[in-house]
Amino acid sequence: MRETAIVEAPSVLGLRPTGVEELPAALLDAGLAALPGAVRAGRVEPPSYDPRRDPHTGVLNAAGLAEYAVRLADAVGAVLDAGRFPLVLGGDCSILLGNLLALRRRGRHGLLFLDGHTDFYQPSAEPAGEAASMELALATGRGPRPLTDLEGRGPLLRDEDVAVLGFRDADESAGAGMQPLPPGLYAVGLGGVRAVGAGTAARRALARLAPVPYWVHLDVDVLDDALMPAVDYRLPGGLSWAELTEVLRTALSGGRAVGLDVTIFNPRLDPEGALAARLVRCLLDGLGRAGVGARG
Repeated sequence: MRETAIVEAPSVLGLRPTGVEELPAALLDAGLAALPGAVRAGRVEPPSYDPRRDPHTGVLNAAGLAEYAVRLADAVGAVLDAGRFPLVLGGDCSILLGNLLALRRRGRHGLLFLDGHTDFYQPSAEPAGEAASMELALATGRGPRPLTDLEGRGPLLRDEDVAVLGFRDADESAGAGMQPLPPGLYAVGLGGVRAVGAGTAARRALARLAPVPYWVHLDVDVLDDALMPAVDYRLPGGLSWAELTEVLRTALSGGRAVGLDVTIFNPRLDPEGALAARLVRCLLDGLGRAGVGARG
């Protein structure tokens, strides 16, 4: 079993400062720090937020996002080099770029992408220029070069090394002008997950990835909106707590998963802290049942 190292990454450079930046403190205060054997591996502070779209890329905070990705990759890389399992607490979904850059420096890796949205916009179609709606496109090399060619390393991921699970925004996003997911990328929406069961869907998704280590990205809006309303972009439907726990257990067992990030939970929309506590229970269950978090 691997020791978990918690990295705080409170960046909202890809979104806006509405409260998502408070996610690390909220989850740690709700008990995540009690994960057996877990250590704290520092906090990577983002640069100042700029509400103006970059005229060259069409993306908010483009230079800041690139800089932050490099610094977060350094922090995550140090955890990996120590033989630990990084648990990165965002922030918005754009922190995925730094996590994947840490892996790209070390070779070929895959991604299990758990999100209520597919986040495959291009800047020309994304209404506000928010990279948190584009990170999967950017990670696979689609978008402005300053964010798709970090450190000159080209795409952080190959299409065939990505599995997207649980999304439910396909019709809405297509109508808004988001480009379709490429055929080489494995994608199963909420209906497909429900058709076979969460555990089976996760196992099939992982089987479709190349036999390489992979990262797990969790945007909490993959959960049912009735259960997790503390997110900035809400959609009806979503996974149950039990389904998400089963997916995490499946994804984090077996030794191929090398890290996990948690994004988009907004504590300001959870004033009593009940949702933070429930999310922590889900994470502890998923990590613990998969044998992640304890010294071994």
